[in-house]
Amino acid sequence: MAKAGKRFRSASEKIERPRQYELSEALELARSLAGAKFDETVEVAVNLGVDPRKSEQMVRGSVVLPRGLGKTVRVLVFAKGEKEKEAQDAGADYVGGEDLTARIQGGWMDFDRVVATPDMMATVGKLGKVLGPRGLMPNPKSGSVSFDVARMVRDAKAGKIDFRVDKAGIVHAVVGKASFETAALMENAGAFLEALQRLKPASAKGTFFKGVSISTTMGPGIKVDHQAAAAAYR
Repeated sequence: MAKAGKRFRSASEKIERPRQYELSEALELARSLAGAKFDETVEVAVNLGVDPRKSEQMVRGSVVLPRGLGKTVRVLVFAKGEKEKEAQDAGADYVGGEDLTARIQGGWMDFDRVVATPDMMATVGKLGKVLGPRGLMPNPKSGSVSFDVARMVRDAKAGKIDFRVDKAGIVHAVVGKASFETAALMENAGAFLEALQRLKPASAKGTFFKGVSISTTMGPGIKVDHQAAAAAYR
């Protein structure tokens, strides 16, 4: 931990404060400061001008990142009948019903995304306390509950991410790996910011993007010029 702490402090010293970086500069700097022995994840955090306590200002959505996530996504599908075969043909890693529910209740969690057909939600509902806290619970609003099983599987495999504002009014989203080229991270971050802009609640007044920052798994946060980012991806 001492070595990790020293590396974090060293990285922090290379960030000009209180400067707000252009998005591309922040992503390039974050990549250059990633010094862990594994390929660190790059995350964008956006502080929104909303009150999450008001239901009409609860921001949540999903977007398929054009350059993917940089990892193989294991997709689990709750489906039956012909939809089960459709999921398998589309490349799903696991497909089933009560059998999968029992495995998950037993502690098995070797998957990254969960989608379901509407007629399976009664079965999936039993897993709310397990999947919910991990952000894996299928939800129609995020496009993870549908009879269009093939599309859900393809989107998940391609790098679809779900996001939602937390109690502090902040939305976090993974946009790739530190090993990505900056241009690829820009495409992914841009797709996320555009999707977020489209979800601005009508009742949210004033500045929507109040703050934007970039960080890697083990790295410090880098402030982004949020006004420029909002203007670029409006």
